[in-house]
Formats: sequence, C-alpha cells, structure tokens
Amino acid sequence: MMCTVLAIDNSGLCYKVCSVCERTLPDNPTSLCKFCNFNAFKSASLSSKRLFRLLMSVASDTKVFTVICFDRAAKVLFGCSADEFFDFAKLHPFAAETTSKILEGEMFKMTLSRPKNGYAQHLRVVQVVPLRSEFQPAIESLKEFYGVRSGS
Repeated sequence: MMCTVLAIDNSGLCYKVCSVCERTLPDNPTSLCKFCNFNAFKSASLSSKRLFRLLMSVASDTKVFTVICFDRAAKVLFGCSADEFFDFAKLHPFAAETTSKILEGEMFKMTLSRPKNGYAQHLRVVQVVPLRSEFQPAIESLKEFYGVRSGS
C-alpha cells in the first residue's frame, strides 16, 4: 500500500542483540549472551550489535495507523546499519530527531503484515520502497546537514 510517514518515535530506534544468534540483550554495555559460548570468540566486538526497531505513524489514503519497522526495512529508510547510525548519533546528539523530520512526509510503497506473535499490537513493515526518485536515505541527508564528508 502507499503510505506517508507522519512521525517516528525516536526514543528507541534500535536495540542490542547477540552478534552470533541475534537474541535480544539488555542495554547494559557489559551484557553477554547467555545462549552463546563467547569463550570461542577472541574479539569483544563480536559480543553484540544493534538492530533497528522503529515505531512509526503512517497514513494511507483511508486511515492513519502505527506500524513497526525492523532492521531490514529500516535500513532502506536510514541507508546504514543501526550500529552506524548509533555511532553517528553519539557525535550528533539530535540526529534521531532530525531523522524524524527528514522522513516526515516521505511517501513509500509498504508491504505490511500482521504480527506472528499474538501479543504484538502493530502491523509489521516487511518491505519499503521509496516513491520519490530523488529519495535520499536519512544518513545521507544527515551528513549533508551536519557537514560530514563521505567516508568520515
């Protein structure tokens, strides 16, 4: 369906997962996965990574509703991984709020699905395709806005 992004809840754009099994980890920086054997890994960088989880308000031609957009679809909007965005946001504290403003009003063709989990309350964004040929992922607009050169 054709949807317009109305707002993005920027309070929790991403979450930490085990870099091996991708199970959710607590936000504690020293958290290790209880399901994987990290003695087999020598690099601490393998302990965790971040994935996107965006709560968005979108509008179709007939209604406004809330959807949740996970990592694969969110990367289309952001143009980078959640770890890259998190690192960028550490240097530019208002990057999340600016991203919401950048994407507000953008139109996309979205494939939505009902959640497989009976407790989940929002439709899932399975696929997102920009409708504007000049669409630029949020990270590119942020780099321009903050004057960051590519590769920096």
